Amino acid sequence: MSYRAVVVGAGIAGLSAAAALSLAEPALQVVLLDRDELPEGPEDRRGVPQGRHAHLLMAGGLSALESLFPVNVRDRLLAAGAHHIALGNGMLALTPDSGWLRRWRRDGPHMITCTRALLDWVVRQALLDSGRDVSIHRATVEGLLGTAERVHGVRISGADPALGDELEADIVVDASGRGSGSLKWLSGIGISGVEERTLDSGLTNATRIYRTPAGAESFPLTVVQANPYDGRPGRSAMVLPIEGNRWMVSAGGTRGGEPPQDARGFLQYTLDLPHPIVGQLISSAEPLTDVVVSRGRSTSNSRRYFERSARWPERFIVLGDALATFNPAYGQGMSVAALGAQVLAQELGRSGPAGPGLSRRVVRGAARHVDTAWATAVGMDVLYPGVVGGEPTFADRVAARYARRLTKAATGSFDAAAALWDVTSLTAPPTRVMRPRALLAALTGPSLPLTFEPPLGSAEREVLARLQKGLEGSQEAGTAPLPT
Repeated sequence: MSYRAVVVGAGIAGLSAAAALSLAEPALQVVLLDRDELPEGPEDRRGVPQGRHAHLLMAGGLSALESLFPVNVRDRLLAAGAHHIALGNGMLALTPDSGWLRRWRRDGPHMITCTRALLDWVVRQALLDSGRDVSIHRATVEGLLGTAERVHGVRISGADPALGDELEADIVVDASGRGSGSLKWLSGIGISGVEERTLDSGLTNATRIYRTPAGAESFPLTVVQANPYDGRPGRSAMVLPIEGNRWMVSAGGTRGGEPPQDARGFLQYTLDLPHPIVGQLISSAEPLTDVVVSRGRSTSNSRRYFERSARWPERFIVLGDALATFNPAYGQGMSVAALGAQVLAQELGRSGPAGPGLSRRVVRGAARHVDTAWATAVGMDVLYPGVVGGEPTFADRVAARYARRLTKAATGSFDAAAALWDVTSLTAPPTRVMRPRALLAALTGPSLPLTFEPPLGSAEREVLARLQKGLEGSQEAGTAPLPT
């Protein structure tokens, strides 16, 4: 018997869902719909609001993606120029108030860094090259066909006339992102009252791309983290290696601490952070773009608790940002989407497309992965001044106090650092930080002294010294702002 599935949205969530469907049910015809005209290559598109800013594909998300495709997604990304970075020793990270994380001999989990445009393109090509029955079409979904008991397709507009304006399907997956119409669509078939929560720190992202300076090609990913504990706006910056021998430099500030859009102000912002390393690295680098700024709804945390709904239709599933969105500063959204698609593949493999309760099981399973990322993002964002959508509860403050102690311990304790890596990379649940070794490290503190200068190798120190000398020279010539 042949089946048809419709997937709404051709971002990472939709591509992962399409791969999951065709993996679990090879006879399934998958029709993937997106309102954008998809580019031929790795190019930015309108439907990805944070697409021009920094993205991280965490180890948990990468593992989920690789389980869904017959081709090796990791190898394809690396061949296209993406970077494979070890959390244990491939990055420099200044913690909010405890100095720099050490770089250990053990790698720990790895993450992928590249532009979002490249990631989408590589995964899309992997899907189209998989030999499965998948087609992609430009169309806008206007509503669901069916009843509160069962969905059997979608109403569409703007599509190829061959598709018509009603598309029948055995399964419908909404992976359409932050702008999802699921609440409206469900209301149209008689389901309402879905619980929602939004928490917005007012984060503004500013990003500029530079050519990697000669000799700095192997310089580690570098991040100065925001501080949620001091009652002031969070301010951060990151130097992210991406394809094409380039650095993507993203600065982020919560409400009241937003980075500016002009080039001189952007540089000054990075120099004024608790450590000026980001500004030092880019001060004499060649900029390849203007500063791009994104703010507002595209950076808030927003969750729709579909898994708690008293009624849920068979054959309708919600995944990715359509289920929950996170402050992009934590780099978890794409990985949560891929993990949700992995749940879809597992449940579909157990019961088939017609299995009763499939949709409810998938939504609930995907929500468990949301829980992990949500706890991290909201637990920190709720502490910033001016946050909209909630005040920190007693539990939030207790969790923040423990996170602060564990982070401090991680600057000089491998056990604490490993616990943080596992949770932030989504390879372990939040309970990982409460295992005995991590708990003991948090209670006793770092066994090694704090370090307030970045842990650089000799070659890296030479690179930074050379770039810093370029900054000093431009300051003497009056062409760059002095750090404060």
